[in-house]
Amino acid sequence: MPSHTAVCTAPALASSPSLPAAVAPPTPTGSGQAAAVAARPWLGYLAMLVTLAIWTGFVLSIRAIGKSPLAPADVALLRFGLPALVLLPLLPGRWQQIRAVRLRHVAMILAGGGLPFFFAASAGGAATSAAHVGALVPGTAPLFVAALGVLLYRQTVAGSRRLGLALIALGVLALLATSLTALRGPALAGSALLLCASCLWGLYTHGLRRAGLDAIGCNLLLCLPSLGAVAALVATGALPTQLGHFGWSQALPFILLQGLGAGVVAGFTYAFAIRRIGAERSAVIGSLTPALASLVALPVLGEPLDATTVAGIALITGGVVFANLDFSSTSSKGR
Repeated sequence: MPSHTAVCTAPALASSPSLPAAVAPPTPTGSGQAAAVAARPWLGYLAMLVTLAIWTGFVLSIRAIGKSPLAPADVALLRFGLPALVLLPLLPGRWQQIRAVRLRHVAMILAGGGLPFFFAASAGGAATSAAHVGALVPGTAPLFVAALGVLLYRQTVAGSRRLGLALIALGVLALLATSLTALRGPALAGSALLLCASCLWGLYTHGLRRAGLDAIGCNLLLCLPSLGAVAALVATGALPTQLGHFGWSQALPFILLQGLGAGVVAGFTYAFAIRRIGAERSAVIGSLTPALASLVALPVLGEPLDATTVAGIALITGGVVFANLDFSSTSSKGR
């Protein structure tokens, strides 16, 4: 997914179906929260619809990389390069904050939201479908966030989130049913890569929650090193590129959806939505991403939906909604 205007430590992040770069700011408490939610809530819903459209476009663009003349490295340059260039003038004001981030949290952010995540998601998307990308990356993110929270930080999961996570797990099995029956084929390997990407996103989420950076600092920390790494790999020939073999019109969808949309705009619209309508409502609306991506892929990419895929998407979407009904059910016992 995921670049917001506040400290990246929100409890909502633990179960948000976020896509790059979606990092929820802290939810206001008490009268401040009530005032923020009550102030023209329709603007919050509008901002969340914009965010949902960008997240859906991100999912479709991940799938479309394999069908485009661009190499994954070319799209990575756009994904990390455009936000880095847009936010670079703000680096001096965030430099001391970025330097203060612990090394392990830097590693979690760069691995979970940077090149390892990007290439796992793009390779998995090339071998599967938009429905699988939407359901297995943002859809299963709450499952991996919860599991990593238990393993790394001794968090506990209770309340409606347990049911939600169980439904997500069932949805994953439904999506993988055909591939698991065959026990071979690119679809199975692609699905495994998408689950790896979702696990990396869970790692990214926990890293951001503990980084203590605002939205701009988070994006700078993610995009600048990732851009440097992919540029070096392309320059040395370690990653293949198609630069010079495609036109601006072919790159434009990735510029809009990956670089500007997911890299810059969605972060601020999601933050605005959280302030106006609350983290819970925002996250539940965001949970529609897998289903919406699957529906849009039908006319845009010509990808049909079978009954098993529909069942899997429905289970995962329902699971994410249940997981988002009780943000307070995850309590951290350690950092």
